[in-house]
Amino acid sequence: MRPRPYPAARVRMKRIAVPARPDWEDTARRLGFAHHERYWTDDACYLFQRSAIETLLRPAVDELWHMALEVVERASRDDEVLATIGVPAAAWDGVRQSWRRGDPSLVTRFDLAFDGAAPPKLHECNGDTPGALYEAAVFQWLWFEDQMAHGHLPQGCDQFNRLHDALVEAFGRMPQATPIHFAASARNAEDRVWALYLADCARQAGREAAALDIEAIGIDGAGGLTDLEDRPIRCLVKAYRWQLLLQEPFAGALGGPAAPAAIEPLWKLVLASKGALVWLWRMFPGHPNLLPCWFEGEAAAAPAACAVKPLFSIKGHNVLLRDPALPGGRAETAGPYGAEGRIVQALHYLPRFDRSCVPVWATVGAWIVGGRPEGIGVLEAPAPIIQDHACRFVPHAVVN
Repeated sequence: MRPRPYPAARVRMKRIAVPARPDWEDTARRLGFAHHERYWTDDACYLFQRSAIETLLRPAVDELWHMALEVVERASRDDEVLATIGVPAAAWDGVRQSWRRGDPSLVTRFDLAFDGAAPPKLHECNGDTPGALYEAAVFQWLWFEDQMAHGHLPQGCDQFNRLHDALVEAFGRMPQATPIHFAASARNAEDRVWALYLADCARQAGREAAALDIEAIGIDGAGGLTDLEDRPIRCLVKAYRWQLLLQEPFAGALGGPAAPAAIEPLWKLVLASKGALVWLWRMFPGHPNLLPCWFEGEAAAAPAACAVKPLFSIKGHNVLLRDPALPGGRAETAGPYGAEGRIVQALHYLPRFDRSCVPVWATVGAWIVGGRPEGIGVLEAPAPIIQDHACRFVPHAVVN
């Protein structure tokens, strides 16, 4: 794939203050947005110039998606890819079969360093049950409508956000399976919001939806999965990563002739591994939206300034930044990951902004739904590594 030239952008993205809606917390509680208190920002937004979205961001996201699919295609016929990115050997045949069947993908989120002026750089690909979907698709759109109605945003502005309609359309295109089961851990509020929201999208598409606790899934005499009412699970939408799901007692029933269709499909395990970033760089070296990337054992030529990330870490855990400009030459986060292997990525900092005179770093999460770029959400944190316990979701608007 040949990289396209980039036009020069004139305006960078900006963080601006706006009045908070007086009833936004009541609205969040009424809508079931359970984790809003520690997470949502109502009194600020990021402004993007429309030309930056249309000429820089959207084309880059579309191109990254198609390049990512080429990595999956190679993984389906090259054991070296599956081995190096950490896919368990027991899942290799399932990954290949899932890809060759054409099992449909629902959502993917690319985490990008993007300042509205330079080509966006891919930091990570979240290919399996990516978080922050409800707040990106619904709550920031409600925020936008309210702020426009009260005159707190520039006239004529918009939001790059067609996520909800795209999700409803995607469920409408899926092969018939009644009901679609939406499974999440009852102990995880964020996962429950994710699953319940997608179930609502399915119902709006005219599909029957059933919610259940992931721990309540059973196995019938034929080896198929069942819910608490002993109904067969023929289509499973899971707020649960494949790495964990494959360790469950019912993991054996996720393959074979009685296996349910799964969202996300098993081939998305390739894009859940940060090892996919290495293969993207190997297959498309020098691409303007990619950062140089290596597996840890082959990084002798890596630059002194780099980011070291476990293959399957999430939410900013176990990330190490090496940079001579940092105090002590490094910054590091804790967590349970790393034994599975790591990658080394050339260091490219997120853009920095000020929040009440305190520096914050922001990442743009760009969403693919049904194979198309359909919207963005912005997460910011008081450190260059975006961690779940410290980050906040900030809505956005697009201006002419």
